[in-house]
Amino acid sequence: MSAQQPADQGVSPSQPTAPGTLVGCRMRKWDGTPHWRFDAAYLGRDEHGTWLGYPTGTRFSRPGRDYRTRHPGVVLFGDGGWVADLYRDNPRDVLLYIDLATVPEWRAVPAGGGRRRPAFEVSAVDMDLDVLALRPGSERAHEQGDFFIDDEDEFAEHTVRYGYPPEVVAQVRADADALLAAVTAGEAPYDGATADRWFAVLDAL
Repeated sequence: MSAQQPADQGVSPSQPTAPGTLVGCRMRKWDGTPHWRFDAAYLGRDEHGTWLGYPTGTRFSRPGRDYRTRHPGVVLFGDGGWVADLYRDNPRDVLLYIDLATVPEWRAVPAGGGRRRPAFEVSAVDMDLDVLALRPGSERAHEQGDFFIDDEDEFAEHTVRYGYPPEVVAQVRADADALLAAVTAGEAPYDGATADRWFAVLDAL
């Protein structure tokens, strides 16, 4: 897992190639318990990873919580192990939300395909830490800052509960710091323009 050196996976039969293909996103925690689940449309790939998108009203669920989005979003599954959700018109003034995670695992779903049935699934282990960017000038940004790392307490708690290996803890910590620096500097794909290009693909589906 590395936020700085993503692997070039190329074209694989375990990954979609046609824009609009439905993908089931299945996150889990270190002990295997389900975490966030949602379906999104494949948009394409670039040097940053694989991009998916979802419209307003998409259902997100995890044990104990279930909701439908009030805004569209594009999701970047970085090849090196993080998941970035970039928003448009987020009602809570969030511009992007990066989940630190393990390297994503892709697979074709044998019985999948169709309008409501994912043809592929992507899964990863959520590693607790998150990197956020808030809308500058918003009330939340005034209280919490424009850019920050969130859920430090959860990461510390789960390090003990799940027994994260020391090398994993160090890597997640380093990746979080590297991502925060990239987001703060406005580097691609966190520059706004990159997400806009993928929103255009989503809008055209």
